[in-house]
Amino acid sequence: MGLFDFVKDIGNKIFGSEDEAPEKIKQHIESANPGISNLTVSVENGVATLSGQAESAEAMEKAVLMAGNIKGIGEVRAEGLTAPAAVEAVEYYLIQKGDTLSAIAKKYYGNANDYPRIFEANREVIKDANLIFPGQKIRIPKG
Repeated sequence: MGLFDFVKDIGNKIFGSEDEAPEKIKQHIESANPGISNLTVSVENGVATLSGQAESAEAMEKAVLMAGNIKGIGEVRAEGLTAPAAVEAVEYYLIQKGDTLSAIAKKYYGNANDYPRIFEANREVIKDANLIFPGQKIRIPKG
């Protein structure tokens, strides 16, 4: 899957030092159970590296977003994370100041009322549809 860039100074703060980051990130991903087995996480200089097996491309994408949307992580490497081929095209979107899920749905789908589709596609990353923040990266399912 490669390398993904994130905004390092934005997101949920779940670890205090980089030494504790791998275990905290692993727990964070596993708590939402996006479908990753044998997950291992390493962190060095703000770069999280994920390895393991994902049950789907969607599960892999969600794990990468969950790791990247953590304060202190600027990049996620997922070369060691294997998954079946994607069945749905996905685009990634970096939330801007003033964005709402409705506005994003209007932009991508032409209908603001389609925001639940974006929310459901990002349930592990977005806990409340009304609480998104600038710099957060999310998945936008196409089609």
